[in-house]
Parts: sequence; C-alpha cells; structure tokens
Amino acid sequence: PPQMRGSRSKALPDRAVVNCQYSMATFSTGERRRRPHGDRQAGELALHLKQTFEAAILTHLFPRSQIDIYVQILQADGGNYCACVNAATLAVMDAGIPMRDYVCASSAGLAEETPLADLSSPEEAAAGGPGLVLALLPAAGQIALVQLSARLHQERLEAAMEAAGQACRALHAVLDRVVRERLREVTALMGD
Repeated sequence: PPQMRGSRSKALPDRAVVNCQYSMATFSTGERRRRPHGDRQAGELALHLKQTFEAAILTHLFPRSQIDIYVQILQADGGNYCACVNAATLAVMDAGIPMRDYVCASSAGLAEETPLADLSSPEEAAAGGPGLVLALLPAAGQIALVQLSARLHQERLEAAMEAAGQACRALHAVLDRVVRERLREVTALMGD
C-alpha cells in the first residue's frame, strides 16, 4: 500500500514526490528469471507508473512529502502494467490520498483487423502485431499514458485506442462501484 513520509533529499517545497517501484516475483512466469529486481524493464515500468500517478494524485496538497507506491507481480499473464495501475489506483484511494480521478488502464491489439482489449500473454503472442497500452482518467477523458510497442497506421491506431478506451471506461464503472461499496462498509463500521 502507498505510504506518505518525509524525505529531505527528494522533498519538493510545493508538492509531494511520487516514488514507484515495480518488481516481479521469480515464480510469476513460466520461465526462470535470474534477477527479478533492478532489470531495465522493471525500471521503465516504474517510471511509467510514476508519470501516470503524478498526473492523477493531487500532489500539491502534500508539500515536502513522498508518496510511495510499491507493486509486485505475483502472476504475469499479460497486461502487467495495466493490472499495476488499476490495483495501485485502489490502494491510493484506500490510503485516503486524493486524486483528480480514477486511473484506469487497458491494453489493446489487433488480431488481423479486429481490435481487442485487455490481451493476455497468449493473445498478445497470437496477434503478433503492434500493441498499445492506455492509461486514462475517464471522467475527464484525459490520457495519462499511451505506449505503443511498434508503429501503427493512424486508422488502426484509432481502432486500438477506441478498444482500450472502452475497456478503461467499463473498468472505471467497476472500480467506482467497488470503492463506493467499500466506503459504505467503512462508514457503517465507524457508525457502530
């Protein structure tokens, strides 16, 4: 879960620093990994998470603070970054850290000419074409992050973006329902 703590070395006088760490458990995939911590891909995904959550968290409310988000993948089956964003969104909200909006993420790809959202690893391999990752702030319709694995023609890009956007909006409805249920539970417990 995210934590807030002072950090004199990185502290900014006007806003909080968002610190993200990403790692994969050695048993998360079928193939053996020698160094699950500190590889280049983990660093890149941690940076993407940082950029995504800096766009969503109201960091100006916490000057001279640090918000830590630690994510560890226990089972990797495609869409790792998206799962991290969606889980971290719930963790940040549960910690009471105010955000502009939910952050919802989904991947998309094209199987022949058909856009597919939320691809698993076998689907990514079968599609074989360029993939897209979209992190969206759905209420405002703002894009927090877009990542393409390869070049994509504009028409195909629009189709993939639309598929990922629809998945993000559907996910937003589910996350919102879960957060509201949790809020009702906590409120009921506090009222007793």
